[in-house]
Amino acid sequence: MSPSSIPELPEIPNDRVIDRSQDYSQPQAPTADTSPLPPGAAILIEAPPPSEAPGPRIPARVPHFGHALLFVAFAGFSLFLVQAILLGLSHAPADPHKIVSATIHPKLLVASMAIAYAITLVVSYFFFPLLWQRSFPDGIQWDFDTAKRNAFRLIPIGLLTGFIVQGISSLIPVPKSIPMDDFFRTSSDVWLVTAFGTLLAPLFEEICFRGFLFPAFAIAYDWLSLPKTPAARERWHTTTGLTLASLIFSAVVSSIFFTLLHAEQLAHAWAALFVLFGVSLVLTLVRVRTRSVACSALVHASYNFSVFLTLFLATGGYRHLERMTR
Repeated sequence: MSPSSIPELPEIPNDRVIDRSQDYSQPQAPTADTSPLPPGAAILIEAPPPSEAPGPRIPARVPHFGHALLFVAFAGFSLFLVQAILLGLSHAPADPHKIVSATIHPKLLVASMAIAYAITLVVSYFFFPLLWQRSFPDGIQWDFDTAKRNAFRLIPIGLLTGFIVQGISSLIPVPKSIPMDDFFRTSSDVWLVTAFGTLLAPLFEEICFRGFLFPAFAIAYDWLSLPKTPAARERWHTTTGLTLASLIFSAVVSSIFFTLLHAEQLAHAWAALFVLFGVSLVLTLVRVRTRSVACSALVHASYNFSVFLTLFLATGGYRHLERMTR
């Protein structure tokens, strides 16, 4: 994918960039600055400074790795619990054969993921502010206003990325039958997957990967590489800066996990997974350039929509799904 094929990403005004060119030998509180970024200077993930938090001073860098682990662990537990409950309601325990077959039923899988994702987001919305002393949208840097202002740019980015990826995917080797095909057997299954894939899945995945894991890995990287001096530690507790190296490291690592999440659906086809890794980097770039997870979620939703739109047109409105195998 060439850089010229993707529209220019929206920039955030300079007055939202803080703590970029200070003397690193002395601890300083974050201040507004409009000077250009010198090579190697920190690129900031905006967050309220500790002094604005009520009570004892709290770390400005959130979500950190512990928060990300809590989010992922609760999501996994919720998914396991919901699937167990739905399976128990769908089939009697005395019929294990039907229970096993039910675990691969598309409607059951989509329903369990939707319920688990919704539970995780609702619980997180109320739980994490207790740890952060700031609202959930502020903590993950959601910033819906930025997404709304730049929707006319972000939606085309997602659509264009989706169409480019589909073009590339048609040229790379992919197994004739992949687990993802199970979700496209009937029209009702496809409509359900379309709704889930364009609404809830992008929202959850962006909050998970770009809202939690991306800053968590970056914060961990900078913490591990922090000089063991009192001045450096004091500066760590009074600023919100993240270095360029940490953002690059986190973009790669979080994208690897994003790709692995979808690996089974694509039968671990390495070429398809490599393309998906590239898509994750594009989403991360949007998140960094706009400093808004809502922006990357909008691009993600538009990307997924382009895939379903192509399938909708190719199958005559999901009425001729047999055309997918031709």
